[in-house]
Amino acid sequence: MTRAAKKPKLQDNPLLVWLLDRQFFLDETIFLEGRGHEGQRTVCRCGSEIEEPKYRCRDCFGMEMYCRHCTVERHQSSPLHVIEEWNGSFFQRTHLKSLGLRVQLGHPPSDHCYNPRPSTGNDFIVVDINGIHDVALDFCGCHTAQLRYKQLLRVRWYPATTTDPQTAATFNVLEHYQLLSFESKISAYEFYHSLARRSDNTGLSPIKDRYSAFMRIVHEWHHLRQLRRSGRGHDPGGIAETKAGELAVVCPACPHAGKNLPQGWENSPPATRWLYALFVAIDANFRLKRKAVSSDRVDPGLNTGWAYFVEERAYKSYLSERANERQERSTCVSHNAVNMADTKSSRGLAATGIGTIDCARHEFKLPNGVGDLQKGERYLNMDYIVFSALVGFTVTVLNISYDIACQWSKNLWNRMEHMPARLHIPHDDVLVRYFVPKFHIAAHIAACQLTFSWNFTKWVGRTDGEAPERGWASANRVASSTKEMGPGTRRDTLDDHFGDWNWKKTTTLDSQGRTLKRKMENAIKWEREHRVALYDLEGTIQPALLDEWGTEVEMWEEDNTRPNPFESKLAPITQAAVRSQLAELEAAELRAGINHSLDDNVSPSILISGGIELEDLQQRLKRDISDLSLHPTENQREAIIHRTNALQRRIDSWTRYQQLYMPIVSTLRSSMNPSPGAPQTLKPQDFPLYLPSALNHLDCNHHLMKHEWKLRQAQAHDALNELRSHLRLRSHIYKFKDKNLRGQAASTRAQNLIARVEAKKDAAVAKYRCARQAIESLSCRLDEVGWEATLRPLRHEDIRPMGDFTGDHTQGTGTISWIWLTTNVNTSPSENESVQDCVRIEWCKARARAARWSEEVELLAEEMRRVLAFLEWQGCWWHQRTMLRSSDKTTEQEGLQAYAYRQAALRSAMRTSFQARWSFVSHLSSTSASEDDSGPSIDAPPAVMDSF
Repeated sequence: MTRAAKKPKLQDNPLLVWLLDRQFFLDETIFLEGRGHEGQRTVCRCGSEIEEPKYRCRDCFGMEMYCRHCTVERHQSSPLHVIEEWNGSFFQRTHLKSLGLRVQLGHPPSDHCYNPRPSTGNDFIVVDINGIHDVALDFCGCHTAQLRYKQLLRVRWYPATTTDPQTAATFNVLEHYQLLSFESKISAYEFYHSLARRSDNTGLSPIKDRYSAFMRIVHEWHHLRQLRRSGRGHDPGGIAETKAGELAVVCPACPHAGKNLPQGWENSPPATRWLYALFVAIDANFRLKRKAVSSDRVDPGLNTGWAYFVEERAYKSYLSERANERQERSTCVSHNAVNMADTKSSRGLAATGIGTIDCARHEFKLPNGVGDLQKGERYLNMDYIVFSALVGFTVTVLNISYDIACQWSKNLWNRMEHMPARLHIPHDDVLVRYFVPKFHIAAHIAACQLTFSWNFTKWVGRTDGEAPERGWASANRVASSTKEMGPGTRRDTLDDHFGDWNWKKTTTLDSQGRTLKRKMENAIKWEREHRVALYDLEGTIQPALLDEWGTEVEMWEEDNTRPNPFESKLAPITQAAVRSQLAELEAAELRAGINHSLDDNVSPSILISGGIELEDLQQRLKRDISDLSLHPTENQREAIIHRTNALQRRIDSWTRYQQLYMPIVSTLRSSMNPSPGAPQTLKPQDFPLYLPSALNHLDCNHHLMKHEWKLRQAQAHDALNELRSHLRLRSHIYKFKDKNLRGQAASTRAQNLIARVEAKKDAAVAKYRCARQAIESLSCRLDEVGWEATLRPLRHEDIRPMGDFTGDHTQGTGTISWIWLTTNVNTSPSENESVQDCVRIEWCKARARAARWSEEVELLAEEMRRVLAFLEWQGCWWHQRTMLRSSDKTTEQEGLQAYAYRQAALRSAMRTSFQARWSFVSHLSSTSASEDDSGPSIDAPPAVMDSF
C-alpha cells in the first residue's frame, strides 16, 4: 500500500501565516511613530525638572526618551547616531551638533582637552553608514597632539585630505561600501546618494555635497587595503620597495616554486612532471571599455603595476614604438568571419576593452595579467600582457588556452625576441602546449579541432580552458561605472575587483571544498565508467591492432607533427570524386568493348549527375522565391524570371536524353498531362524529374540505379560537410557578435549575416534528407546494406555544433551529435578497411576519455595538496612578518604583530578546515584504482626521481 500524501499545513508556508497578522505588523510600525509609553513620562530619568525628556535615538536600543543634557552625555562615544525630537505632535529629526555635542579628538571621550582647536569654520562632515552627518569637531592642540589626519584615523575616521581636513568617512562605511560594491557592483555615486537620501529623503534639508571627497577617500582606502593585505606595512622597505604584481592575491592551487612544490620537482620524470604544469587561459573583454576622459597625467593611479594591471608607462611606450606593425592574417577558416565582420568602434574611447591571462583551472586573475586594449585584440597587446604575467612563474610545463591559439602561437617566440628583455622567458627548457577552449573549438576548422583539443592531448585532465569567460559575468557588472572613470582610477578599481574575485576564490575554497569534493567524486565515477567502457571495447578488437594503434597514439602524443590518429586514413567522399570515378569506369568499359551509352554526348553517369544537379537548382529557386517580400522590386522580379527560364531550358534539354535511357518516364508524364497539346502548367521548380530513386518499384536500368546510388551517397556526405561548416561558422559569428559588436547598425549587419548562414544550413539539411530518402529507396532494389550506420536519419536535435550537448551533459559526459562522428570514407576500399578505420578512431577517443578522467583525479589530488602546502607556507610567511619591521613605539609594534598573527592564524584555520574537508581524497582515490591501492594523496607529493 502506498502512503497517502501528507496534507499541507498552514504552518508550512510562513508567508501565509504572516498574512493572518499583517494588520498587527502595520499597527506596530505606526505605533513607533509616537512616544508610546514614554509619553506618560514628564521627568527625565536623571531627575532633572529643568528639561523635559523629548529626545530619543533611532540607533540606540529601545524607545527611551531623555532630556537634552542626558542625550548629549549618552552619545559622547556615539556622535553619529540619529536623534529625533518630539515637537508636541510628531518626531522630527535633529542633530547632536545642535544639541551641543562637540566631538573631541586626541583624548578619550571622558577626558578634557586643555587646548581644543575647532575645525575650520566649525564645519565638519562625516559620512557614515546611517547617513551624512554635520558634527562639531575639536582637534587636540596639546603639545603632545598628533597631526590632525592622524587624530581622525585613531577614531577610525578616514580624512579626505591630509592638511586641514573638513570631511571624513568612517572605516565602517568604507568597509561596507567596498563589500557592497564587490557583491552588487553598486557605484560610488549610487551609494553616496543613497546615504544622502537616508539623511534627508524629502529635499527640504539639502545635504552638503561631499561626493568628490568620498570618491577620493574610497580610492585611497582600497589601495591601502591592498597594501596591508600583501604585507607591505610589515616590510622595512615600506611601500617604495613594492614589486610588480606583489599586491595581487595569487592562486594557492597553482604551482609556485619554493612555496607549494616538493623539493626536486624540476627533476621529476615526465610521468609526474605534468602534475606541476601551469595552466593559463587568455581572453579579451570588450565590455570593460573606458571613454576618452581625463588622462594619465591628471589621474595616474596608485597601484602602478603592483597588482593585476601591467605598469602603464612601460606598456604604452612599448605599444607606441611598434604601433605600425601589421597583424598577421588568420589562416583558420573560423576567423574569416572576424576579418569580414564589423569590429567595435573605438570612437570616443581610450580603451575598447581589456586583455587578461587567468589561471585556467581555478579562474584566478594572474599578477600583471591585465592590460587595456586600444583597437581590438591585437597580438601586440596580448603578447605583452601574457609575458608580463608568465615571467613571475618558474615551471617546466606550460599549457596555454586561447580561442585563437591556432594563429596566435605561430611565430610567438620570434615576437618575444623583439620585446623588452625583462619579459623574456626561457622557453627552450619549458614544454609549451597550446589549446583552444572547449566551447570555442567547435568554430574552428577540423585540423584545429584535433591539434588544439583539450580532449585529445595527454596530461591535461578535464581542463576546459574557459576560465576567463566565467569571471566576466562578475566583472561586466561594473563596466557601466568604470567606463566613465579616469585611467588611473579605473585601473585601480578593476584591480580591487579582481583582487576580491581572487580572494573569494581562496576563502570559498571551504565551500569550494565541497565543490572540489564533488569534482573528485565525479571524476572518480567517470574514470571508472570510461575505464570499463574502454575495456569492453578493447575486448572486441584484435590485440595486434590494439598494439599498433596504441603505438600510433603514443607517438603522436610525443610529437604532434606525426600523423594524427584521430583522423581518418581513408579518402573522403565528394560528388566530384565520385563523378570522376564513374567517368573512369565508363572509359575502362569502352576500352573493353562495353558501351552502356545511348548517346555520344551524354553517358549514363552524366545523365544521373545532371538530374541531381537540376534537383538542387530547383530547390534553390524555390527558396529564393519564398524569401521574396510581398512587394519585390523590379530587379528582383526580373532576376527570378531569368533564372526560371534558364532552369526550364535545362530541364527541357535533360528530359530529351532521359527518354532515351528511361522510356517509362514518358508514360508517367503523359499520365500527368492527358492532353498532349495542352500547355505545360507545372513551373520548372516543381517539375518532377523522375530519377531512378523516384520510380519506386517500376522497371529501371540497373546501371542507372547504381550510378545514382554512388552519387547520392556522395551528395549526402557533401551535405553533411556543408552542414558542419555552416554550424561552425554560425557558432563563431554568434560568439564574435556577443564579444565584439555593440550598437544597432553593427548588430543588424551581424544578424543579417547569421540569417544567411542559417539559410545555408537549412539548405544543407534539406539536401541531406533528400539524398538519404533516395538512398533508402535504392537500397531495397540494389540489396545494399550497412549504409545506415554512417547515414542516419537527421533529426532536429542532431543539428547542433560539436560543443553543444543535450540536457546537463558536457564533453566528457554527453553524447556528441552523430553528424560529427560520421566516417566520411571512400567506397573504393573494402568494407573491412572502412569499419576498421571507424573502430580505430572510436578506440582512440575512448582511450583519450578514460585517460583524461584518470588524469583529472590525479590533478585534483595534487591541487588539494598544493593548497594545503601554500597555506602552510603563507602562515609561516606572516609569522616571519611579526618581527621583520621594528618600531621604537611599543604600541605600533604591537599593531604590526597583531595583524601578522591574525593573518597567520587565518591561514592556519583555513588549512585545518580544508584538510578536514578533503580527508576523503586518499580513500576515494585509492578505491578507484583497479589494481594499485596507492592512488594520489593530498598528504604527500607524487614521487620525485632524483636526476643522475
